[in-house]
Amino acid sequence: MFSKSDSFSRFMGIGCCSCFGFNVQSQEHLLSDYESDDGGDYDCERTDMTNGSYAELQSPSKRSEQIILFRIQTGKICREIPVKETHLVVRSEDDSGNKMVNEYVREFKIGSGSYAKVVLYRSTIDGKRYAIKAFHKSHLLKQRVAPSETAMSDVLREVLIMKMLDHPNIVNLIEVMDDPNTDQFYMVLEYVEGKWAPEGSGASGGLEDTTIRKYLRDIVAGLMYLHTHNVVHGDIKPDNLLVTGSGVVKIADFSVSQVFEDENDELRRSPGTPVFTAPECCSGITYHGRAADTWALGVTLYYMVFGKYPFIGDTLQETYDKIVNNPITIPDEIDSQLKNLLEGILCKDPQYRFTLNAIAEHPWVLGEEGPIPQHVCRCKRNIF
Repeated sequence: MFSKSDSFSRFMGIGCCSCFGFNVQSQEHLLSDYESDDGGDYDCERTDMTNGSYAELQSPSKRSEQIILFRIQTGKICREIPVKETHLVVRSEDDSGNKMVNEYVREFKIGSGSYAKVVLYRSTIDGKRYAIKAFHKSHLLKQRVAPSETAMSDVLREVLIMKMLDHPNIVNLIEVMDDPNTDQFYMVLEYVEGKWAPEGSGASGGLEDTTIRKYLRDIVAGLMYLHTHNVVHGDIKPDNLLVTGSGVVKIADFSVSQVFEDENDELRRSPGTPVFTAPECCSGITYHGRAADTWALGVTLYYMVFGKYPFIGDTLQETYDKIVNNPITIPDEIDSQLKNLLEGILCKDPQYRFTLNAIAEHPWVLGEEGPIPQHVCRCKRNIF
């Protein structure tokens, strides 16, 4: 799923934030998933908030399972080829002494985090490379992320959500390996080996406008697909946006994502990354997941343009204060259409913030390419 580069070292929420070819400040606690000391509103645990006592009594994983099962029964799953489920795991070595998991031969470690490590493997069946995310179930079950949930609940929800997704701008889950007789749990993911643009290649220290527009169109297409299917990503940021060798952006890491039954995407806790947190998420009250995803997209766009974040302080609280109170700063020499786009996406009031549809139809996004190509889902929904 990741190339062997520094840009990918934060797969599970730790490491650098040098994606898109930039080096940034060292406030790593602001650039990674934050867990507050008092279990406050900005930790890494999943949100389990919709209005109504029935929803509050159920775990998010259980609700996700029920929603996805209902979609399967009603033919609203996009995947034509289902995720392979394997319940026998054999660990061995090939003739050269390389470690193997079933038919996959280990090549090298890509990254690691608090819950998992990610290793590049090559399949002996089709010869392709895959990124395998490996967990220890015993460790996940010990990690409490909410009063009624463990980290295992998080992982299972991530799997459930990825099982229903099929879009060219979203990383594909290929196989899940879960042997009841072993402690290992594996997610076999599409390997995306991308090359990022040179650092500071753009006029303002960021990427070139043509590259930014291309990346943004891909991200918008993937996000529109998710939101149309009532999935909120929850952690849109450069680290979770991978680029293929041909320059296609794919959204990755659904570890804090949520799936909803309908258009009601109300959440109460923000599990994302501090510098990408929307202003309404800083208040500790309910907010709408789609609008929060859109804000994070705006911060990502700002980062692509300028090579820095629009709101960041020396401490977590200072960062949140700036997100809520400080006006966005955009140099006058920036293209007027791009400035309008940034101001619209980074509008602090979610009621007036640009929607994904508005972004997709914005003149700067259209450029010379025109409308973002439509993607027709197997479930018959028309999306970008």
